[in-house]
Amino acid sequence: MRKKTRRTWLVLLSSMLVLSMLAACSSKNNDPQPIASANNPGTTTEGDTDKPQREEITIDVFSMLSNFSGEQTGWFAHVLKEKFNVKLNIIASNLEGGGDIKFQSMMAAGDLGDLVVFGATDSKYLDAIAAGMLLDWTKDGLVDTYGKNMQQYAPKALEKNKAQFGGGTSIYGIGNEVGAESDGPSEALELNYHPNLRWDLYEQLGRPEINTMEDYLPVLKAMQELQPRSDSDKPTYAFSMWSDWDGNMMMNTKAWAGMHGYEESDGFNPGGFTLVSADTEDVQGILDENSYYMRGLRLYFDANQMGLVDPDSITQNFDEAVNKMRDGQLLFSWFSWFDDAYNTPERMEEGKGFHLVPFNEARSYSYGFDPYGGNRVWSIGSKAEHPERVMEIIDWLYSPEGNMTANYGPEGMAWELKDGKPVLTALGEEAFPANKTPIPDEFGGGVWDDGRNQINNTTFKSTMINPDNGDPYDYSLWTSTLAKDPTKLEENWRSVMGASTAVEWFVNNDKIAVQKSIYTGQPYVEMTDDLKQKQGQVASVIKEYSWKLIYAKDEAQFNQLKDEMINKAKGLGYDDVVEFNKEQHKVVFELRKNS
Repeated sequence: MRKKTRRTWLVLLSSMLVLSMLAACSSKNNDPQPIASANNPGTTTEGDTDKPQREEITIDVFSMLSNFSGEQTGWFAHVLKEKFNVKLNIIASNLEGGGDIKFQSMMAAGDLGDLVVFGATDSKYLDAIAAGMLLDWTKDGLVDTYGKNMQQYAPKALEKNKAQFGGGTSIYGIGNEVGAESDGPSEALELNYHPNLRWDLYEQLGRPEINTMEDYLPVLKAMQELQPRSDSDKPTYAFSMWSDWDGNMMMNTKAWAGMHGYEESDGFNPGGFTLVSADTEDVQGILDENSYYMRGLRLYFDANQMGLVDPDSITQNFDEAVNKMRDGQLLFSWFSWFDDAYNTPERMEEGKGFHLVPFNEARSYSYGFDPYGGNRVWSIGSKAEHPERVMEIIDWLYSPEGNMTANYGPEGMAWELKDGKPVLTALGEEAFPANKTPIPDEFGGGVWDDGRNQINNTTFKSTMINPDNGDPYDYSLWTSTLAKDPTKLEENWRSVMGASTAVEWFVNNDKIAVQKSIYTGQPYVEMTDDLKQKQGQVASVIKEYSWKLIYAKDEAQFNQLKDEMINKAKGLGYDDVVEFNKEQHKVVFELRKNS
């Protein structure tokens, strides 16, 4: 069983992954570049006691993706202290009164911090550039001197930023998820969007067939009756949601579009109130009567009437939802990574845990490989006192060593090399992917999950090949991991589904929509100030009413609130914003045809 499974997955993997620009690269020059400036007169490398010690500094990180505020602690903090003599003070817009509110207050104060992470190349990013709040990386040769890894491993991502946002001369950041030039899905074992259920409970029900997204509700109700209480004797729910990730719309509702092959962005334009097919020319306005967004809101209303929606959803944040997942209070996950908190090695060996339970209409979204990178941008604030040292950290994250360390810790802690290949240590086996495993004091102490990189942005696609060892960055695809026997949960799932992984199932069953890598080489077409204002006002209405619709007391109130939402949104300019974005999507569709 194991050998056959491994062969099947390796065939799939070979079609997904290419060495591309990383193949002949090495990481011998990943150590920090010596920095000498008026702000920082001296530096030393580790073990060199003859030179003055580089001064310790604190870098303010304003992240629109982080779910944590405060000083980075644990093993990642220990790595940054040892390697760069820096501390990170993370300011998470999600937790600071809402992303838009915190961003606007920092813009008004004239300072976005030192390291700035944007969740999208949207109006906030464009406004920050226009207001002079972001540093031009070409100034004083900053990227030439301190961006060697980015130039080596992500040159097209720098090129894209220069063309789109820098007028062909300036660089104001670099996108995430830089990948190879390759077709096919870029994800590892699972996609981002797909429905995962408590597989052990689903099996107990006899694995009923699920045709549409709405068909999950009776199945989930039966699962709730099988498992009415969590490990700590709290009530179970199908859906436990959070509002701190909402942008132009309610994120947990948009997720249903992802399971049908649609996303808010077309891969080039960030979008706004549109859902765009990954591989066709179809575009939905989210307020269209039969859009996946409106279907999602109706599904949650029906679910709430059935007692399947956590009543705390409207007030809780992401971390609180994760804690409920960890406790066993939840029965459904929209995202392959959300249920990591429940899927501990011990539970999976018992046959308990979450796994893909697809519906027949499903055609899940894959982001594909993109050498030009994604829309989540690493940038540097124009008021940064030590811009060289901020770039030094970003550049290290865009190296094989930095990417491995930021995700899995320093070599010798949770992983090590054996015969040149990465292997999990006993600590790694217990800690991964997101467990509360104690970390030795020599590596920073605390527990694994709390000590992880809290900035919450990526650099490379995890399925890219690490040129230092020839395995993908993603530990689930390491040669050593693929050689392991499956857990009881995995074995049960594979025997039923006829595939080794969720990705393999989607590919084998033609249930996947892969977004093509698109690059125009042209500047980003920005909305007018009038349209930006309309988008902001409409977004507020849609988010407010989306939550109200879910908790409507009955059908009559649901319909009343729906009409109010649509009328208010359209009155504030919803149609104008949708039309603008549809025009931009046409350009991308034309490029898809010719690429």
